[in-house]
Amino acid sequence: MTYEEVIHFLYNSLPVFHREGKKAYKPGLDNIASLCAQLDNPHHSFKSLHIAGTNGKGSSSHFIASILQEHGFKVGLYTSPHLKSFTERIKINGKEVSKEWVSTFVSDKKNIIKEVSPSFFEWTVAMAFCYFKEQQVDWAIIETGLGGRLDSTNIITPLGCLITNIGYDHQDILGNSLREIANEKAGIIKQRTPVTISEFQPEISDIFIGKANENHSVIQFANEDIRLKKVSRDQTLELDLESTHFGDFKLYSPYVGTYQINNIMGVLAWCSQLDAIGIINFNKAKIELGIKNSRINTQLKGRFEMISNDPKIVADTAHNESGIRLLMDQIKSELIGKLWIILGMVADKDLDLVLQILPKNADYIFSESHNPRSLKASNLLSIAQKNGLMGTVIEDVNEAIAFVKNKMKQDDLILVTGSTYLIAEIDEIN
Repeated sequence: MTYEEVIHFLYNSLPVFHREGKKAYKPGLDNIASLCAQLDNPHHSFKSLHIAGTNGKGSSSHFIASILQEHGFKVGLYTSPHLKSFTERIKINGKEVSKEWVSTFVSDKKNIIKEVSPSFFEWTVAMAFCYFKEQQVDWAIIETGLGGRLDSTNIITPLGCLITNIGYDHQDILGNSLREIANEKAGIIKQRTPVTISEFQPEISDIFIGKANENHSVIQFANEDIRLKKVSRDQTLELDLESTHFGDFKLYSPYVGTYQINNIMGVLAWCSQLDAIGIINFNKAKIELGIKNSRINTQLKGRFEMISNDPKIVADTAHNESGIRLLMDQIKSELIGKLWIILGMVADKDLDLVLQILPKNADYIFSESHNPRSLKASNLLSIAQKNGLMGTVIEDVNEAIAFVKNKMKQDDLILVTGSTYLIAEIDEIN
């Protein structure tokens, strides 16, 4: 089969969460365990690090991968979802798995797919494990897809875990309270596996401490090791930090969203923990290079991405209450003129939580992606109006951008947000 035929086969033969939502979700590890057994348990063949969280786990995964690359390691990186191409999910040292490899692998293993009946996500996880085994990576950075405890990636036995921000997302699966959600994320903590928590959230910290103690695992919160001394922003996010383990850091992040501060602090604290325990020997200068070169090394897109400076257009994949709240704090510091927000969301989100914190004085264009889970733009408009947000419907995101460009003034700003799938369809993001 060609690559295009393979992708069509996977999307049309397997339950796909990012298209179908909850009904495609297969909780539990029995199926992924069976699948990996059929593939000779590839996840036993490489060292791994595991990352979970509501927001920030994608950025943190890319930061730590970049840092390890700067140390000379061959680094596998598994993340989801993708923006433009399925191959973005599986990378080694920033290079996506080839379409030819995907085509050959799926063509050769179709009998296993028919026998095990995995979900789309289970299959892509197993595929990544096989690729990392075949390519003999030194480290594999594995990002959870949803939750942690029952996530397919949780079949690995990592040498370290990182848990980022906990917020409201996927409540229909993970629970309706932060404590329920935190309990699911804490499920990646395993026996005698050190864990770093990026953000200290007092209402849920005891859940992580309890889970770590239960598993005899060393736990630290990032603020126990890292102190932020100074922040400035221009073309980069410049941070002066102090680590009790490494000393002073001077960092330059190409990802300028101030919400990255907590992600970077979590990653630095994690490096401290892994270094102190002797799992990985880190060099401070190479950590700084890893942050500075993270965009070059890993090709992460859609995180407060300035896709145009004239006119000013920002694209950000924020899609839940905590992510949007942080994003809007950032936008306030950028804004001089009018704010235009091109918004698209998926239908199974708690929309009111997000819409209530969006500014009522912005001009809105309601759009939709071609993803089957996408909420119809006309329906989004109706819900938004009930929350005091006014605007118009232009379904196609690129037509919406063109429309605003013709109306906006010099100091205005366009923000495109609300859904990873909407960001993926922007022509300027390549």
